[in-house]
Amino acid sequence: MLRRALQRSTDFVTKHNRIVLLVMVLLTAGVLAGIPQIDMASQAGGTTDQFQGIDRVEKSQYIQNNYTADTQRSNRSVRAVYVRDDGGNVLSKESLLAGLRYQQSVRDNESVAAALHGDGIVGLSNLVATRAAGDRGATLSEQIRALERASASEVERLVERTLSDDPRAARFLPADHDQGSAAATDRRMLVTLDTRTADETRDAAGTALYDASEKRQSAGFFVVNADAWADYRQHFFGEMVELVLPVALLLVLLVLAFAYRDLVDVVVGMSGVLLSVLWMFGLLGWLGVEAGTMSIVPVVLITGLSIDFGFHVFNRYREQRGEDEGIREPMSRGVRLVATALVLVTVTAAIGFMANVANPLPVIRDLGITITLGVVSALVLFATVVPALKISIDGVLERVGIDRRKQPLGHGRYLRPVLGGSVTLARRAAPVVLVVAVLVGAAGGVAWASLDKESYQQSDGDVAEWKQQLPGPVGWETGDVPGQSAHIDEVYQPASAADAFQSQILVEDDVTSDGTLEDVAAGVQRIEDEGVLIDQPGTQAVRSPVTAMQAVARQNDDFAAAFQRADTNGNGVPDTDLESLYDAFYAANPDVASQVLERTDGEYRSLLVTMALNGDYSEATDVVPELEDGAAVMEGEGARTATAAGGLSVQTAVLDEIVGGIIMTMVVALAAVVLTLTLVFRYMHGSATLGAVVSVPIVLVVGLVIGGMYLLGIPLTLLTALLMSLVIGMGVDYNIHVGDRFADELRAGKPPIAALQAAVTGTGGALLGSTLTSAGAFATISLVPQAQLQSFGAIVVIALVTAFLASVLVLPSLLLLWSRYSGVETPTPDSTADPMPQD
Repeated sequence: MLRRALQRSTDFVTKHNRIVLLVMVLLTAGVLAGIPQIDMASQAGGTTDQFQGIDRVEKSQYIQNNYTADTQRSNRSVRAVYVRDDGGNVLSKESLLAGLRYQQSVRDNESVAAALHGDGIVGLSNLVATRAAGDRGATLSEQIRALERASASEVERLVERTLSDDPRAARFLPADHDQGSAAATDRRMLVTLDTRTADETRDAAGTALYDASEKRQSAGFFVVNADAWADYRQHFFGEMVELVLPVALLLVLLVLAFAYRDLVDVVVGMSGVLLSVLWMFGLLGWLGVEAGTMSIVPVVLITGLSIDFGFHVFNRYREQRGEDEGIREPMSRGVRLVATALVLVTVTAAIGFMANVANPLPVIRDLGITITLGVVSALVLFATVVPALKISIDGVLERVGIDRRKQPLGHGRYLRPVLGGSVTLARRAAPVVLVVAVLVGAAGGVAWASLDKESYQQSDGDVAEWKQQLPGPVGWETGDVPGQSAHIDEVYQPASAADAFQSQILVEDDVTSDGTLEDVAAGVQRIEDEGVLIDQPGTQAVRSPVTAMQAVARQNDDFAAAFQRADTNGNGVPDTDLESLYDAFYAANPDVASQVLERTDGEYRSLLVTMALNGDYSEATDVVPELEDGAAVMEGEGARTATAAGGLSVQTAVLDEIVGGIIMTMVVALAAVVLTLTLVFRYMHGSATLGAVVSVPIVLVVGLVIGGMYLLGIPLTLLTALLMSLVIGMGVDYNIHVGDRFADELRAGKPPIAALQAAVTGTGGALLGSTLTSAGAFATISLVPQAQLQSFGAIVVIALVTAFLASVLVLPSLLLLWSRYSGVETPTPDSTADPMPQD
């Protein structure tokens, strides 16, 4: 039934090509009307609700539901303005004066003045200038005049005294700065905004800080905030389009010119490619699927897959057209012969891509849906528009005397022997080929356990010099923000506890037993000894029941007495009668107590320790084990449970969950592909086992991709781990084309060796062209100086190349062994006969 339906539709397209083109033009206009409706706000992150079942995620949600926020901290937000001069001294008179004048200019801004907290703007320049003025309360104008009057040597002495006498000075300098030195290449000033002002006002203030720093770039000023990142992303996207797309397009056109050796076919094929991409975006708009910064990935992938479809349509048409034949009949036969394979490729690829719909990260779900829509669009267009357009153009050209017969790729005197060599290899050493393939694939699979795991790959913004030296608009102009951000993370600690990455440890169960708080304090000390907490003068890196009680005790004499009674050994940590102490704590200051102790129905169920970390997501794999060690100490002898549940811990747990589940995802996707091929080959070609044999090399491709990741040092991240299932969608493509062609040739009456020769040299030629264009297009992604995109491009290139090699080197041996041991007999050519003996 399916074969007859495909035949009828193909016959209609080839006989009524003008009607088909008219209908498809109207349909394309309707589809493309969805493009303006595309939502470009796709987010890469997920929410905790999407990861239920992970202990740390559930504990994080528990903390949000059962603990109140620290309102004292929440009324201020610290923004940093940086000054950097690698070849100079940012503690010189000129640089410090520039800092004061920067403050003066931003204070004149209405948004900054409205959003500024009482703590104001403070930097090392203020500490030095107030000394120069002899008045700690000197106004900003007085500070500027005092510093202007001082000589350079006097300012140097003032800097030295400030660094040695004022502990606040360390907050404005790199963590490793020598406090005895009056010279530095980096410093910062801190701007404190009041979070009680409107969000729009604070955003406008941040923009003013950024704009003022941009005007002082020559003096080394810069700000890394939302405005800086927004400008960088816009710049990055423009550079990516100008560099990657021209190179990818040039490479694709060169390969198409080599493969087709015909300008008309190149134009027709590229028309189908362009329409496939446009249809994909139009369908995204109509369906409301989000598209974000990763949209370059499906564009390149669909470009490669649609070019693959074009190769097969054109190549089979060229093979089918005889010397005295017209255009319509061979095109009809050619499309009918590849239609089954194209449908199978679409279905199985969609299985691999749509497996990501169950993934918790929105960007991955959107990628799976987007690519699937693109593959379906390519199938529709290359089964209708491309053949109809090809017939129309070739018909016109032949009517004016231009012969449109062309040799198919793979049948030339150079390429045919190369591709045919795999058949010779299969005939002589098929068992050896399979053994080698199994060993190589298994070695790659074993490398899975050795892959590095990172929460994400951080880019430092470095761009190869040759990319910057390319002529004209394709030359990459570097953006400073990633490098500045990486430099800040390297040399500075967070400006305050509120600006640092926060990590919570939730202690549950018997939290009123003697020794609980001492175990908690010991666990905190263990973490602090490992150097993962911020260490800033005047900044409290830890908020725990002990530190909160100590703060309240300093203000409440009654509670101070209760605190001392509970501290029997005088070490500052209560160790007995804790339930009574907790009651007194709640009575003295319930707001503070509710931030560190959970009391429900009069029962104390948990306590919370919050720490400000000197680290970020890129360091999660190093920091989280230290937090877990501290949590283990807090558990004491096992009477309690302690769980690290901060952002770094949650992300690490999510990564572990995804990496642990990706194998199951790939197994399910592989099983679905095998089942689909088995059923379709049984129905279309009369052999279920042939479908199973065709699907076997996919496992080899997966193993080789894993091995390639290991050799290239590509880590498992949230993105690369989840995208592994895409490998299945790409890896199955080439095998289906070779297997389907082999079955067609057997049905046509050829013996197995001849059928295999026709499949490998005919279809293999199209596969080679497809591999060169698709892999080349994705290889251009490596031009983008962004680690995640480079890793993704590398994985896809490895998948495409290994899938091609598996289809022309390994699959022929499998097919030959299948033909020997499945009892295949050469049938008499008859289109009405059963296509293959029953299994």
